Amino acid sequence: MASTFILKVRTSLKSSQLFFHHGRPAFSSLQPPWALSVCSREPSLTLGVRRIHRSSSGQTEGQGGVRNSAIRRGEEDGAVNGGGDKRSAPWQRIHKSVFAAGTAKRTADILRRKAPLVCEDKDEEEPEHRTARGAGRVQPPEQPLPSSEWKKLKESQGNPPRFEIQMMKALFISGGELDVAKSLLTFVATETGTLSYELLLRYLTLCVSSGHDAEVFDVYDIMRGSFPSLDTGASSLFIKAFSRTARWREALNILQELKKESSPSSRNYGDIIAAAMQHGDTSTAWALYDELIDNGLSPHQETWETLFKVAGKKEGEEGTSAKSQAEQQERHLGILLHMRNNQIYPQQSFASSIKSWFESLTGQEWTGNWTTATPKGVCRSCGSELESIQLTAEEYQQLKDRVMTDIIEGQDVFTKTTPEELQRFKLFVKRKPAFDVVVDGLNVANINKDKSKQSETLLVVVSELVDRQGLTVLVLGRKHMLRPSRSWDRHNMNLIQQKAHCFFTDNISEDDPFLLYATLHSGNHCRFVSRDLMRDHKACLPDGATRRLFFKWQRGHQLVVDGHVTAGRRVRFQSIPSYDTIVQTSGGNSWHIPYDDTEDRSTYEVPQHWLCLNKKL
Repeated sequence: MASTFILKVRTSLKSSQLFFHHGRPAFSSLQPPWALSVCSREPSLTLGVRRIHRSSSGQTEGQGGVRNSAIRRGEEDGAVNGGGDKRSAPWQRIHKSVFAAGTAKRTADILRRKAPLVCEDKDEEEPEHRTARGAGRVQPPEQPLPSSEWKKLKESQGNPPRFEIQMMKALFISGGELDVAKSLLTFVATETGTLSYELLLRYLTLCVSSGHDAEVFDVYDIMRGSFPSLDTGASSLFIKAFSRTARWREALNILQELKKESSPSSRNYGDIIAAAMQHGDTSTAWALYDELIDNGLSPHQETWETLFKVAGKKEGEEGTSAKSQAEQQERHLGILLHMRNNQIYPQQSFASSIKSWFESLTGQEWTGNWTTATPKGVCRSCGSELESIQLTAEEYQQLKDRVMTDIIEGQDVFTKTTPEELQRFKLFVKRKPAFDVVVDGLNVANINKDKSKQSETLLVVVSELVDRQGLTVLVLGRKHMLRPSRSWDRHNMNLIQQKAHCFFTDNISEDDPFLLYATLHSGNHCRFVSRDLMRDHKACLPDGATRRLFFKWQRGHQLVVDGHVTAGRRVRFQSIPSYDTIVQTSGGNSWHIPYDDTEDRSTYEVPQHWLCLNKKL
């Protein structure tokens, strides 16, 4: 039902007739007063409301000789993640990982706390600056105003040409009362005899965000009768609002019309899918879901959660055939496989819905538990082993080929190195034995903020790997490191070259492609030492599947120095996981689902908590 405000105005204006620009007919007297004054849409005023709407909204055996046994034996004995002889592999004693969820956020917090006091002074000054800067912003009234008062307010601000637009925007940002917005529309209609498409769109945004669905229906009728078409923003807002009411099926018509103008978003589909599930129309819900996937879109987690949550409540209800239940279960398991194939992790609320759905399955006796994995990759709840982080022979070869083609020899190869240097490096690697570890020399040296100790830092790390671990090491550096200086001590650099194989690129070359080539060329056992997370290089890969494969390989092969590096002390490295963090199942009788229990996880980090689901046999 329309609001009391609108009904009163409709009654008083039954005989009123206002005409639109461009010869558009007058509205009936049943419309709100401002509805009588809607003008044709001005293309230049169309808003990007989509953004506003959304905001509300088999392991291979590695090459190499006896020196590799220490690293492999450590993994078998559990030393990689904290067990076994602590003296044999110092990186294997540290349980934290640079890829663990929340690590980047915690690191940023630590650095912020260590920042100079001058930063605190700036922070104290900033609120005053913000206040001064925001002093000139439009401040909407707290109560509805008559047209005369709106006119005085506009005049007091110098009659700005976009007064009503800025005021409506301010009402939305401040969460102002809808009656205030209505009085603003009445003022504009009285003053100009017309309302722009943009102003109505701003008003519509306010109505949808504040849940005033009756007013949304009024605006829908007005805009339908006034304008030849709706833009993406308006269509999305109407789909969202209609989908949460008994008139949800009308959102299907809006979706069909939206397809003629542009491609609907995941949110558009998700709003209607949720409505269809809530109203028991599962066939429509799954048809839209299939269309969403076929269009190459990724569903929002709220959409998946609704599919699981509503299905869990309806599981076992009378009138549902066993065949239908089996088909529904296959659809839900298909969502989990989609998440596995795309390395998607559910938020904790969604994981709870998955758990409830499994436990609601009639006659199957599933039990779910929240748990974690041991350093060896064993589920602490059921004791089963999680999938290995190591790539299969086929995966490894596929990744090796793609890295060579798209990262090392990519279209911008001349910006990374020269063809002559790349060929010289390939011959160098070919003549050398397979490496156990490849070290990014400059990256490691820069761990020490004291520039006078860069070569010493690199020497300590190399000595740890060669002398204490007995590994075959390649150090990649740049030619300027060979020139004696305060940072690069000649004696230290000579010792490094005696202990490890070394290759120094031109100073203008990127060393990461060389590091990736040498590591992959040496075999699946070879690891690399660097703090660089390789995000730019991963982005060079051609598709999501290859990028996910690269990330899996990276998590299983990258060593990151942990803490300070001091001469005479052991070097510690962050742990390398032995298991893959991905949705996984075993024979359909158990599922292990990693889930997000924090909002601080960066895109290159993986969750640390799991949902363990087991079926009673």
